[in-house]
Amino acid sequence: MTRAQGHSILVVEDEPSIASFVSMYLEKAGFVVRKADTGAGAIEQADAEAPSLVILDLMLPDLDGIDVCRRIRQRSDVPILMLTARDDDIDKIIGLEVGADDYLTKPFNPGELVARVKSVLRRANPERRELQSASLQHGELKIDAGRREVTVAGEEVQLAPKEFDLLWELLDHRGLVLTRDQLLERVWGYTFAGDTRTVDVHVRQLRRKLGDASPIVTVWGVGYKVSVEPKVAQAS
Repeated sequence: MTRAQGHSILVVEDEPSIASFVSMYLEKAGFVVRKADTGAGAIEQADAEAPSLVILDLMLPDLDGIDVCRRIRQRSDVPILMLTARDDDIDKIIGLEVGADDYLTKPFNPGELVARVKSVLRRANPERRELQSASLQHGELKIDAGRREVTVAGEEVQLAPKEFDLLWELLDHRGLVLTRDQLLERVWGYTFAGDTRTVDVHVRQLRRKLGDASPIVTVWGVGYKVSVEPKVAQAS
């Protein structure tokens, strides 16, 4: 029995050739595959069958993939990998903001798709979260791993799953510079040279959501870090 067996993947794609192509490679890797060609069908199947992961195309004939992602996320924390036909940051940012765990731009290498599916599933494995039972604090920012909650001055800030994981990784290594490739491996589980723009998009989202409480510092040409001590506002 392969590691993939026991995991079911819902492929939401209205282009039959792409759906068959994706399904073939996933089944070859040992996954059980279900398919939906509409947004409404995807929501219905996600509710009824509780898949291990959803591969969701951005462009669907009835509902926008962003809306489908948002509706699934309201019902479930199932990992979602979004497919987009355009190499456009705005699509990625919106998808990540409504709760997608990762994205892949068409056309894509099927080997990379399978690798990303496996890495997202590894990160979603509850056994990996048992080690993260503590909380971290940086000034007014607090992150609770057990509850997967982030607060700033006591007010909760809603983060997408990978935004949470990225913030935890940086805070847990405060004072150290982590390269984009290191963050891809630690947060997304990629052991190959992935698309480092994934990291940059998530950092932008974290900075926007956390505002002045964001502890992330860019180390130009290298990666990102969290300063050892938070900035303290000076009294006037």
